[in-house]
Amino acid sequence: MKFSTQVKSISYLKGNAAGIVRQLAETQQAMIITQNGEAKAVIQDVQSYEQTQEALALLKILAVGNQQIESGQALPAGKIIDELRKKYPRK
Repeated sequence: MKFSTQVKSISYLKGNAAGIVRQLAETQQAMIITQNGEAKAVIQDVQSYEQTQEALALLKILAVGNQQIESGQALPAGKIIDELRKKYPRK
């Protein structure tokens, strides 16, 4: 995604809000909003936002897992499977 094509001023946002919302939904590309020439906000459609949040949640889960492995809090999968088989034998 080229952000340079998706940079608009806050005054443009105010005057074209409905069109911008439509554009965001169609393109699923974020838009940078500037104020006094400086980037101040990013807006995006809801579907893209939800996808971003889901991706962040998965990355957090992976990060926590890596921290647990590094600190020795994780057990090898084989050991867990053996313990489960002992606890719940097949009938």
